[in-house]
Amino acid sequence: MKNTVNAAAGQDPGDGEGVSLSKEQKASEQAVHKAVIASAMGNCIEWFDFGVFSAGVMTAIIGTVFFPEGASGSASLRSFALIAAAFLARPFGGLFFGPLGDKLGRKRVLATTIILMSGSTFVIGILPGYGTIGIAAPLLLLAVRLVQGFSTGGEYGGAATMIAEYSPTHRRGFFGSYLELGTLSGYILGAGLVLAIDLALSEEAMNGWGWRIPFLIALPLGAVGLYVRTRIEDTPVFQHMEQEGKKAQSPLKETLARYWRMILMLIGIVFLLNVADYTLLTFMPSYLVDFLDMNDTTAQLITIGVEAAMIVVILPLGALSDRIGRKPLLITAAVGYLLLSWPAFALMQTNSALGVAAGYAIVGGLLVLILAVIGATFPAMFPTRVRYGAFAIGYNISTSLFGGTAAVLIGSLIDVTGSNYIPAYYLMIAALVALVPILKIPETAGVPIEEAGNERAPEPVGSGAR
Repeated sequence: MKNTVNAAAGQDPGDGEGVSLSKEQKASEQAVHKAVIASAMGNCIEWFDFGVFSAGVMTAIIGTVFFPEGASGSASLRSFALIAAAFLARPFGGLFFGPLGDKLGRKRVLATTIILMSGSTFVIGILPGYGTIGIAAPLLLLAVRLVQGFSTGGEYGGAATMIAEYSPTHRRGFFGSYLELGTLSGYILGAGLVLAIDLALSEEAMNGWGWRIPFLIALPLGAVGLYVRTRIEDTPVFQHMEQEGKKAQSPLKETLARYWRMILMLIGIVFLLNVADYTLLTFMPSYLVDFLDMNDTTAQLITIGVEAAMIVVILPLGALSDRIGRKPLLITAAVGYLLLSWPAFALMQTNSALGVAAGYAIVGGLLVLILAVIGATFPAMFPTRVRYGAFAIGYNISTSLFGGTAAVLIGSLIDVTGSNYIPAYYLMIAALVALVPILKIPETAGVPIEEAGNERAPEPVGSGAR
């Protein structure tokens, strides 16, 4: 088994890393913890927005408040269309912020994206509805969602890169799983807040002004996140590369010219991630209410309960990936979706809350296997000089195509076909597609992040190589 390589062993300067970091250059444990919190906060805010916007009661209210009576489609589908529209801007955000993060540093770009994300969510809470300003209402809401999507396009890739480049090699899976802990926590916070307000207020108050409260809370959340992000330094790996004068002069050009094959593999894996993620977290709450005729409160409690269970296991799964590798967990998830999606949705058709919860838990349990490792897997697919940009471009192209459209596509197909098994079929297709790149990508557990993604990267060390 090969040992970790370095520049003296013939590192290709075109891959851009130079010598491995010395002990003095590596981040302290305290700095790692700060970077993890700062990165996860952005993901928390992003998914707080989704938790609020996709709650069953909220999709109906948004689709009613901002659109005229008699508008085409159900109120929930109109809300899902707004979610999908925001994803149109995400690839442009990735193209803009990603290479910028490779040129200027991770810290500066992430400070900008968290301001734009939280500010956009806040603005939704103060927008007037259709009854006040007419057609301008849905147009303004669309504009705000596009800004939110644009900023989010630069957020996730940078946050994952920040954690991966700060984390010790032997604990990158563990710390990387905190990124998706932020996802699940943000979603639960948003969905739980909507549920609490809905239970506390009358239907008239909720429809009139109560729905605005969760959106307004995004601003103070963003302020906390910004404060935390301004208190950390850029990653040791990026600073070292900058000192060595090995930053890419044209990050976007180099990314697209040299790493397009790996970007395509990333797109394929993220296809499954997004179909599962956005089906479970944005579509399912309304699916339970609109298509399975479940009570709003029961649907929200099942959703929040499964998300809470995922939070409990995600960090141990991330730590497990440091020992056995990332690919075994990814393969298990893909095969699981291929074989268990239909049975999971069959359980949901039993008209039993217990059956619905069991089916939901199967889908969530497979998803958490993916969520636990992507924070460590995706950044390590690319070298430092183009890591932020390559990750952001591939991730957001796939998210735009398959994530934001999931709720609208699945909901529309159920309306057309009358089959409540459409989500299962879509998950099975996504799993089949993703299995190919999952099998082809290199295992990176145990590979130092400054060496990962290079053409001459070392083989994995320790148990992660087996």
